[in-house]
Amino acid sequence: MNIVAAYDAERRCWVEYSQPIEVVRTGEVSEVISALEYLERIVAEQGVCAAGFISYEAAPAFDDALKSHQRSGAFPLLWFGVFERADEISPSPQKMFSLDEWIPNISPDEYHRSIDRIKHYIAAGDTYQVNFSFRLRAGFHGDPFAFCLALHDAQRASYSMFINTDDFAVCSASPELFFRLDGDSIRSRPMKGTAPRERTFHADMRNAEALRSSDKDRAENVMIVDMIRNDIGRIAEVESVRVPHLFSIEKYPTLWQMTSTVEGTTNASLVEILKALFPCASITGAPKARTMEIIRELESTPRKIYTGAIGIISPNRKAQLAVAIRTVLIDKRNGTAEYGTGGGVTWGSTAEGEYEECFVKARVLTDVRPSFELFETMLFARDEGFFLLDEHMERLKQSAAYFDLPLQENELMRMIARLKQDLPRLKDDLRVRLDLHNDGAATFALRGLRRGLGGGLGAASDEPVQVKFAASPVDSSNVFLYHKTTFRKVYDDALASVTDCDDVILWNERGESTEATIANIVVERDGEFVTPPVECGLLAGTFRNSLLKEGKVKERVIMKNELQRASKLFLINSVRKWRRAVATG
Repeated sequence: MNIVAAYDAERRCWVEYSQPIEVVRTGEVSEVISALEYLERIVAEQGVCAAGFISYEAAPAFDDALKSHQRSGAFPLLWFGVFERADEISPSPQKMFSLDEWIPNISPDEYHRSIDRIKHYIAAGDTYQVNFSFRLRAGFHGDPFAFCLALHDAQRASYSMFINTDDFAVCSASPELFFRLDGDSIRSRPMKGTAPRERTFHADMRNAEALRSSDKDRAENVMIVDMIRNDIGRIAEVESVRVPHLFSIEKYPTLWQMTSTVEGTTNASLVEILKALFPCASITGAPKARTMEIIRELESTPRKIYTGAIGIISPNRKAQLAVAIRTVLIDKRNGTAEYGTGGGVTWGSTAEGEYEECFVKARVLTDVRPSFELFETMLFARDEGFFLLDEHMERLKQSAAYFDLPLQENELMRMIARLKQDLPRLKDDLRVRLDLHNDGAATFALRGLRRGLGGGLGAASDEPVQVKFAASPVDSSNVFLYHKTTFRKVYDDALASVTDCDDVILWNERGESTEATIANIVVERDGEFVTPPVECGLLAGTFRNSLLKEGKVKERVIMKNELQRASKLFLINSVRKWRRAVATG
């Protein structure tokens, strides 16, 4: 069965191409051009669409100066299904999948030796930049489309695509536009330069700004932009090539990416365009021909679809092809998955930095984000109104910006103002929960609180809270520890891990205490009140931040065994304020 599904970024939906009237595929370099000419002709004459891919090893078909490995086994150099129609679908991944551990096909020592070899070629003047890559492989079990949907959700990619055949499946979550042809207009958006996402809003913004101002990444990016300009210039009208956007910084769930845009005007055919551009310069290096020879020497296996082109050819001179990065190839016959990852190596590169970047790009394989929403819980006191309202709103804004969730701030503040006016004369204070839904809508839920809960520094009028340590540590790299979301699995698991207590104290992989499930922790140590730093893996509570600003509490790492010996332990949050706690185990 041959099925293609493509994500339409403009309409934010998936489109399925099924029941092809024919499949055009070849494994011979000598047949690639004629196959594309045939596809281009029937798309124009019959008003059909062609959806598929061109493998990296097809490059010699477009220019015999471009060298690559021989194709691997039966995997095609070109595969396109021809379809008469496409239907919008709303996929819900009810089927399951699983993957074994991803294993690289290169050791760290081998990688270091390859980087040294690349620098030798740079010093000799053979190349300026080499996009060196390797493969990760894992056993695959289950439904390939369910995995593709998870990959898309993890990457939030604009050019995601799924191709399913009897022999293999392609799951692509590419964020990089190779080129879009629309009549006589052509646009390319090469990517070069990455930085990892951080766990908190401010640290994340610092990473983005560091990428934006990085001399190394700018130099790599502009080198590729110059190559793309030259490639498009070969088929564009004179003086029509331009660069409207240079060094744009784009945000994805696992990384920041530097992207530029190159545009031109052309009446060239699709085959002529591919002869000028394929493969995309961002995944080869400069100069293209010599650098591809170096890639063939140093990379031990064919890339196959990785760094090739994947997309749709439509009537009326329309085509959209993405660079096949963030793409997994599943061999359905032997139940294996393969993922290519790499980066541009220049004279200023370090083996350690490049190797780390490769695995940053591979995080899309493991950092699968669940469905969640943001929320805040606030105290509305009958005498004072909302406690720390500005702090709650600022935290909500930062998390919404971090996760790219819509937030209509002015409307939200009007809703809060109306809520304050509409609240009846209160006997008790209120716990107000604000939920920010994924469509930007906000809702409120109110619950009464008994007066007298909490108090000033060191005060706590309730009976002490009985707490125990969670049975296992949390991972301090888990981004959901740092934002207030409805995805609370780590807290639910911690609560379920112990019995006979009111709350649970979490601790990280280094044995550092972090927080309780609904409160920050404060201990009295050497005559001062201290709370764990955010970096230990915890939510920065609004009341905690207020106490830190006032100098009433200080940040200190609190090891698990230290907390057990503390003379005083408190749980703090903005609703209950201070509550005395006793660690019972």
